[in-house]
Amino acid sequence: MRALSLEGREREYSPSSCIGGDYAPFLRAYAERSAAALRGRAAHRDLPYGDKASQRLDLFVPPRATNAAAAPPLLVFIHGGYWQELSKQSSLFGAPGCVDAGFAFAAIDYTLAPAATIGEIARECRSALRWLHAHGPALGFDASRIAVAGSSAGAHLAAMCCVRGWAGDADLPAGLPAAGVLVSGVFELAPLIGTSIDQALSLTPDDAAAWSPIRLPLGDFPPTAVCWGQIETAEFQRQSRAFAQAIAAADAPRPELFEVPARNHFDVILDLCERGTPLGDATLRLLEALRDRAP
Repeated sequence: MRALSLEGREREYSPSSCIGGDYAPFLRAYAERSAAALRGRAAHRDLPYGDKASQRLDLFVPPRATNAAAAPPLLVFIHGGYWQELSKQSSLFGAPGCVDAGFAFAAIDYTLAPAATIGEIARECRSALRWLHAHGPALGFDASRIAVAGSSAGAHLAAMCCVRGWAGDADLPAGLPAAGVLVSGVFELAPLIGTSIDQALSLTPDDAAAWSPIRLPLGDFPPTAVCWGQIETAEFQRQSRAFAQAIAAADAPRPELFEVPARNHFDVILDLCERGTPLGDATLRLLEALRDRAP
């Protein structure tokens, strides 16, 4: 980790600093494209994976060509927002490309900080995966072929779902998740301590150590794509490179690592499952590999 002043960390971990500070247009794009995803497509809305009102998910499952057709793999998307904003309501934009390619898609909600700690949020996301794994046959997707994707803080949470042997939670079932897509993530939390981002998180050094996936066992990490937008701060770029290197050094499958040209921290994720884009093609390759692997 580079030694940065508090001012430097504030700047480097403010992704809007690369785009003039106004990221509201991208949030509107999330909401508009998510609303469009619901038009003309059947979806299971607000499925409960826990008792809290915040523990809900939306699910899209493509129709099968025949009753004998194999159940499709599932891509589970975890939204960003520095663990303290956004929701599944504006996280459905990846569903059309995913469903049109023959795969199921889910977006999950979780309790936002400060009502929950990052560790509690990570456990909620893992609970959502457990619930989906248990209900796959009834809902029409293959529970043994679930991939997880996330953007920014969502990439951190997706990575925490891929970690095994985490002292903060029991392991997920073997092979869950089977692949990961990590976009512009924060995998080392210590630089956030003391910044304005931390006001809702109240991180301690012990928290940062326990909840930073780069500090946890990575030997069983699944096949993964790790990427970021070209128009990102140096720290966001460094974090992705460092985490991919840590996965490879742990003898897990070497991640596909790439930078997406002409994309920033906020619009890069809009390419999720969009064919003809670096992120969309990488995501669909992982899902296709899950579909095509032997039982």
